[in-house]
Amino acid sequence: MFLILTRNFPPDVGGMQNLMYGLTNALSKINIVKVFADYHENYSIFDNSLNFSIERVGGPKLLRKYRKSYLINNFLKNNKNIECVIADHWKSLELINTNKKKICLIHSKEINHKKGSRQNRKFTKILNNVDHVISNSVFTKKLAISVGINENKISVINPGIDDVREISKSNAEEAEKIFKGKTNRLITVSRFDKRKNHEKVIMALRNLKELYPSIIYVCIGYGDEEKNLKKLVNELNLNNHVLFLKNIETGLKNALLSKSNIFIMPSVIHNKSVEGFGISYIEAAQYGVPSIGGKDGGASDAIIHEKTGIICDGNNLEEIYSSIDKLLKDHRYKEYGKAAKEYSENFNWKKIIKNYQKIL
Repeated sequence: MFLILTRNFPPDVGGMQNLMYGLTNALSKINIVKVFADYHENYSIFDNSLNFSIERVGGPKLLRKYRKSYLINNFLKNNKNIECVIADHWKSLELINTNKKKICLIHSKEINHKKGSRQNRKFTKILNNVDHVISNSVFTKKLAISVGINENKISVINPGIDDVREISKSNAEEAEKIFKGKTNRLITVSRFDKRKNHEKVIMALRNLKELYPSIIYVCIGYGDEEKNLKKLVNELNLNNHVLFLKNIETGLKNALLSKSNIFIMPSVIHNKSVEGFGISYIEAAQYGVPSIGGKDGGASDAIIHEKTGIICDGNNLEEIYSSIDKLLKDHRYKEYGKAAKEYSENFNWKKIIKNYQKIL
């Protein structure tokens, strides 16, 4: 049996949630899996559809932490057939007592603390006492080594993706209505926060619309920066070129991705927040859509520069502008998109899980 400890799991949404579900689902095909996850509203319908056992723990955050660790430690004590404990985050292991084999995933943001700081001492103590640390990218591995995590414990395994989902006719038609007949299509699927850098893309559109009058930028997500981004769109008179969407179902999101020309997320480092990998680049690539990503972070694991997309300096507005122009000019996104689709096949969970099996 594999025991999965996670604070991030569907039906909650996000890259970490998708990663932990994909990993758990793939592992369930090779062994019995038990999951301890945080409570989420409307979880019961989702959990009843799963082919593995999942236990939800609710309550106020601090109390939940102790209650969850108590339940996990009790489960470990009473189940001798557990081969390995796999955690989504070092905090998921903070109060766990076991001699079983332990694997912990790292993602960048949660370990981006100054060496010697209180947080640094806490996570290095935990991570240097597990059997294996799984880094989501080469960038994250380098960051981990720099903050004091034992290099010999770290393996790089990129997040995986499921088989590409077929687009229904109704979703395809709805996506076309949303694009309003515009033919130069940019899209971002992510939280609205400073790190994702929607702001610079919107600023680049101010000049790009003169060159490409039919340009449209669809932003799917939600977050703290939504109000500021909408204000910027108004100030730059871009309401006919930028569209914000949220709470849309997966089929329509995939249809919008499949009918876009460029996925763009030129991420930057904001305070301690940094993009460790960027699974959204690969999800877009599945549909033959190339990406523009930022040089700060792990995007270069997901994008082959000048082949499946472009890596640019997200802090440089001119680079973002020229990267978009380069892919739109003469429809070069088609050539890049074809290579992106081929590259995305390397990230299918059927292949990625084999890297975990070697460690397990």
